[in-house]
Amino acid sequence: MFDSILEQQKIDKAKEFKNAGVNPYPHFLKKEYSIQAFKEKFAYILNLTEKRDENQRVSLAGRIKFLRIAGKSIFANIEDQSGVLQIYFNKDTLGEEKYNLFKKNLEVGDIILAKGYAFVTKTGEFSLHISELDLATKAIVPFPEKYHGLTDIEQRYRKRYVDMIINSEVRKDFFIRSRVVSLIRHFFEDKGFLEVETPMMHPIAGGANAKPFKTFHNALGVERFLRIAPELYLKRLIVGGFEAIFEINRCFRNEGMDLTHNPEFTTIEFYWTFHNYKDLMDLTEELFAVLLEQLNLGKIIEFDDKKIDFSKPFERISYKDALKKYGNLSDELIENKEKILIKLKTDGFEVNEKLELGHLQAELFDCYVEDKLINPTFVVDFPVSISPLSRHSDKDESIAERFELFICGKEIANGFNELNNPIEQYQRFLKQIEAKKAGDEEACEMDEDFVNALGYAMPPTAGEGIGIDRLVMLLTNKKSIRDVILFPAMRPLKSELKEENQ
Repeated sequence: MFDSILEQQKIDKAKEFKNAGVNPYPHFLKKEYSIQAFKEKFAYILNLTEKRDENQRVSLAGRIKFLRIAGKSIFANIEDQSGVLQIYFNKDTLGEEKYNLFKKNLEVGDIILAKGYAFVTKTGEFSLHISELDLATKAIVPFPEKYHGLTDIEQRYRKRYVDMIINSEVRKDFFIRSRVVSLIRHFFEDKGFLEVETPMMHPIAGGANAKPFKTFHNALGVERFLRIAPELYLKRLIVGGFEAIFEINRCFRNEGMDLTHNPEFTTIEFYWTFHNYKDLMDLTEELFAVLLEQLNLGKIIEFDDKKIDFSKPFERISYKDALKKYGNLSDELIENKEKILIKLKTDGFEVNEKLELGHLQAELFDCYVEDKLINPTFVVDFPVSISPLSRHSDKDESIAERFELFICGKEIANGFNELNNPIEQYQRFLKQIEAKKAGDEEACEMDEDFVNALGYAMPPTAGEGIGIDRLVMLLTNKKSIRDVILFPAMRPLKSELKEENQ
């Protein structure tokens, strides 16, 4: 560890600081201003004749991003999370001994605390003229050779801390992500929703159709599953008497990784009694309007070279009408299992012939419709067979009162009128068990305690889940989910695999 020539050279410089009485890793240092606050406070010097104010001296801190020695003077750029600032110091202000120590051993990557006054250089650069300088932390690992960014995208994700040091735009994206989560939280709080927390480890893998991660609880001596979704616990709380609740937290699905899927992801799920799925669609439109306004994005944004129009109302189209309008599929084909199988196979798609009609219609949707839904589109009235927790329509029991919101070809939200009939829910779970036996690994498990909870009566309720990662992708124009997750899942390096196998 830290045994390269460059790292050893940096370690030697840290020792030189220590030998000279300067602790390379001190503590109890305090800065007075961020760089942005400093620039704002002293902006008035731009109007002064000498463009400086030596009477007010303040302390700033930052990481050195650029360093230039000019004889008896040193110019550098330091950066904190608010911005970049040029600093200047010389032999006269620091004293010869300290100046030479810093001149010899200070490097790009080091973090410093500097005290001085604001001034503008002859070239017009707003700067800090340093009168006191302290080393805050000595860096001993050099930056990548290409200073302006890691060129290996895999390295950027594996070493996010380096990525953020070098690419300030990356940090900005995660500031936006944090802002989005905060705005969502306040939006629901203002609507009277209560934020709650539910278990992350479940005795039964339920709440959505997905393959779970398994773990083992040693103290209890039982198998547990990282939660696929918080849905069944949140609905237990509705049974318990809460009327409007939400949870922002992680979910886990033991499935493939691609541009829009990470095995660990963040969602918000919310449940609203005495409201229906149409109310949820209205609420979702309102949420998007608030986000776009607060983030100053306007009603039309760009994503993946496409313009997305968020003007209300969003399109609402039934599942089968979407198959016809966007998939160019006929009623005759949509309703015929054999013709669907022939169509999918002819077009080169793999399909499980054991799937029943609703699941085959879902295959049609995935293959011929989804990527054509660019502007925000609510697809409504899903097949009941692929909606095991949704209430069916009173007019047609084969249809679930459910919607999914698609934007730029990706599912962003899923909501429905909740099934609150315990007997029917029990029968739905039994059908899911049959599907699992037939080879559907993502089918829901039986949850008798949840059915029992419904037996105590859950009021008419509508619930929805929104994928926050995909939402942030849209709002920051990022094509990969890894760009909006600080530490995304990564395949092990060959060296790591070798260590595990030894």
